[in-house]
Amino acid sequence: MTETPDIARLATLAAAQRYVDAWLAGDFPAMLSTYADDFVLHWFGDNPLAGVKCGKAAAVEALMEFTRRTLRRLVAVDNVMADAGRAVIIVRESITAGGETREVERVLVYRVADGLLAECWVYDEDQRFIDRALSV
Repeated sequence: MTETPDIARLATLAAAQRYVDAWLAGDFPAMLSTYADDFVLHWFGDNPLAGVKCGKAAAVEALMEFTRRTLRRLVAVDNVMADAGRAVIIVRESITAGGETREVERVLVYRVADGLLAECWVYDEDQRFIDRALSV
């Protein structure tokens, strides 16, 4: 039986929502379980963490380093939306750079495959602030 576009969209949305629910609960193991083993993270900017991180381990290592350098804290999840193959999560995070803390909107675009987050592109509202935070 062929999957309808709406069923595929709902499956993609469910994968993203599992991630969001785990993040909101602070359940790191559950968050990790939503990533495919070959997860790819695309991070933009002009900072030491910018670039493509291939594999779940490399992506998680970069995310942990980002948290360490910026003291980031999830403030809110503003929206979760999806089509048949991609999900978009809009969040606000508290980020610290050089003693200055700001609330920054971030748009996370995920490719979802087989019910798991397979790839992510991170778009930051204030890329210069993020670059400064990561370059300290």
